Amino acid sequence: MTPDPLDALRGVCSRLKFAPLPEITSLAELHGRQADGVQQHSVTSMTEHGWIPVLFDKLRTEHGPGHRLPATTNFLRVTLREPVFMAAASLYLTGRGPLFTPDTLHLPWDTVRSRFGTPVVTDVRTAVLPDDPAADRPDTVLARDEDEQLRLTAEGLFATFEPLIDALHAHSRAGKRTLWGWVLDTLHFYMLNPARYLGRDAEQAWELATRLGDAVVAAGAVTRKRPRLFPFAPDHPRGTWAVRGTCCFDYKGDPEHGFCTTCPLKCDSERREDLTEWLRDPALAP
Repeated sequence: MTPDPLDALRGVCSRLKFAPLPEITSLAELHGRQADGVQQHSVTSMTEHGWIPVLFDKLRTEHGPGHRLPATTNFLRVTLREPVFMAAASLYLTGRGPLFTPDTLHLPWDTVRSRFGTPVVTDVRTAVLPDDPAADRPDTVLARDEDEQLRLTAEGLFATFEPLIDALHAHSRAGKRTLWGWVLDTLHFYMLNPARYLGRDAEQAWELATRLGDAVVAAGAVTRKRPRLFPFAPDHPRGTWAVRGTCCFDYKGDPEHGFCTTCPLKCDSERREDLTEWLRDPALAP
């Protein structure tokens, strides 16, 4: 049998400076662990048993931010960052689409530290194309073409994230367009990031991210505005960055920090200055 299709993802991500993958394991292995103060919630159990309001309030009380809006996007960051990266990076770097479900994405809650641990994905299947060496494996789903592969991946993302986003919206009153906007922005950035770091074509990566974003919207996601590419030094291999379509509102939780470099509220001239400084001093870059 051909190797695990996710081995290729692990291998290529080991070359990246930034690669926040979730833990990938089996449900049997996860259930066999000692609790050690960690509650293992699947998205299904977390939403059906009313844990979102409890854990959102606990996280906000213990660690902040106090402002409601950045607290909601922070909640998404600590629960969905790794699965969003996995979906985006896997499609872009290996041509394989992870198929998430609400039962296979687990969000471990550390009761001692009152924070989420690294998300865990169990028994994940992947959507592959007909010419993929892993097409004959039982843990893959054969897609007819790239459009179907993107649709299957996007539908899995929507089905998995929507219950969490819906519960977070109901409790925090943050708009669903804001919450889904964070997801869509992050999907785009997590294809652009590897492309820039590996010296690949940023526009090509952005095109694939846009197609995946379109498929997520077709599956049911809502947003006001999509992110945009921002070429600030066209002759430099890392001279293209991007602007989010949706503000994460971090500036409301930390006014002294001000707008993020990628914030849609920041003016482009200041953004260009910041990004140019990153090229002069790579230690400043994210």
